[in-house]
Amino acid sequence: MIIFRYLTREILLTMAAVAGVLLLVIMGSRFIRYFADAAEGDIPASILGNLMLFHLPGFLELILPLAFFLGILLAYGQLYLNSEITVLVACGTSPARLLQVSLVPAALVAVLVGLCSLWLTPAGALHNAVMLEDQRSRLDFTALAPGRFQDFGGGRTAYTESFSDDGSRMQEVFISESQRRRDGTPERAVTRAASGYQTVDEETGSRFLVLADGERYSVDPGRFEAEHLEFVTYAVRLALGGDRRELESPDYASTRELLSDDSSEARAQLQWRLSLPIMVFILTLMAMPLSRVNPRQGRFAKLLPAIFLHVCYLSLLLAALDAIGRGAMPAAIGMWPIHGAFLALGLGMMVRAQKKGMR
Repeated sequence: MIIFRYLTREILLTMAAVAGVLLLVIMGSRFIRYFADAAEGDIPASILGNLMLFHLPGFLELILPLAFFLGILLAYGQLYLNSEITVLVACGTSPARLLQVSLVPAALVAVLVGLCSLWLTPAGALHNAVMLEDQRSRLDFTALAPGRFQDFGGGRTAYTESFSDDGSRMQEVFISESQRRRDGTPERAVTRAASGYQTVDEETGSRFLVLADGERYSVDPGRFEAEHLEFVTYAVRLALGGDRRELESPDYASTRELLSDDSSEARAQLQWRLSLPIMVFILTLMAMPLSRVNPRQGRFAKLLPAIFLHVCYLSLLLAALDAIGRGAMPAAIGMWPIHGAFLALGLGMMVRAQKKGMR
């Protein structure tokens, strides 16, 4: 038990350090991208925290297998440099016994990865997709900064001078949008109003911006004619009720829904989610012999080959995910040959390490 606790602590501490660094880098990169979108007015800054929080499971399901792989590699590599593994083997602890000790924290990590991949990641991805789609499909007052011209997609630019005290109405509104006439000719419509507010049609679900006391100009490029309309109340349709990106993708479906779906995309996504926990155990098999280093080599001697193996493994799984989703590869075959090949590689490396340990 003393050896078990000691080895487990070394592996988990090293894994935590590696995972912390990787998570900081990845989340920092994603946060910078979202922050840039918020600075441009594409999304409100108030939802950045929620977006990052619900992205966390998706990051962890990819980071934890790699971090655990490198954790075993670095922890055992240090033990080899300190001749601790040599002493353990001399006292009768075989490489197979070390593998058994390593599989216990591997099972814990696999449970965490499976929890993320099978439940938390699709739920978080759906939450973020719905949140971002709501921001894209409407001119949200929380994303519109007073005194700035902001682009909201679809050729629409909006400006407001200020908001009312309760934030429900805009004052001095300007909207410029590109559109086409019935005959297909393009035109630029410019609308100015003293005030405006947002509303939703209960029957159709379409979203409108209702403007009051203003005027509207419609101009065709290259022509010297323009249409001028003065109005007391004018409604600008921002989005249709069903105008949102498809959120029925298998990426956002729960695992229970994937089990009852026979489509190739659903089967590919289900195998991908199951592959991540399986990867943890197979990487453990490969990490044990790779961690064996000569004191003259240093603990980082096998780091580059180990990362190369992980990248190959993950890349092949992603390629299989795409091929199964497109129907180019039968779902019955799927990703299992890839797991089988790397499992055989890991077992071969373990047998070779076992023979060296016995000699």
